[in-house]
Amino acid sequence: MTNSTARRVTANMNLTLDGRYNGPGGPGDLSAIIPYATTEVARRHLDRIWQSATTALLGRLNAEGFMGFWPSVAGDENADPRDRGYAKWLVGAEKVVLSTTLTEAPWERTRVVNAPAADVVTDLKASGEGDILVNSSASVIKALLAADQLDRLYLMISPEIAGGGRRLFEDDLPASKWTLTLQETGELGEIAMVYDRAR
Repeated sequence: MTNSTARRVTANMNLTLDGRYNGPGGPGDLSAIIPYATTEVARRHLDRIWQSATTALLGRLNAEGFMGFWPSVAGDENADPRDRGYAKWLVGAEKVVLSTTLTEAPWERTRVVNAPAADVVTDLKASGEGDILVNSSASVIKALLAADQLDRLYLMISPEIAGGGRRLFEDDLPASKWTLTLQETGELGEIAMVYDRAR
């Protein structure tokens, strides 16, 4: 039998104090999150999330946004070294994009899969090595929380209440316990936290 616990499944998400990953204006309303995305604490947090990961697991919308932005950062010698580090990792890493509409991948080192996130993760864990990182793809993170397949959560909390928008932790998720393994607070009141699933 294949050891399916060798690869950790990790997820990164920026949230407001009221647990939202966007504001009341819809998916593009990141006004309560953006001001804290380039602080020293946030950049150290970004640098932390990919260091042990070899695979990026993304939803289609996130993949389109990321691949439209990060490759140019990878080639920008004036960019913050931590931003460039993540950008170079993303460009070079194996990318698996979950989509029901894409038929072929428009990016290098990428494959498109039309299957439930939990099934894809089970397959990914059965081969390869290194962490599987779900970076800011809320639909994928929610599916993996529902299936209890996340091993680590990287959370960045903005000190604002959005008052509307989509929440990451919705009702009816299975109960689970987590251990805080890292916490760092920035000058603006933003908090970076790393939680590991206690099993």
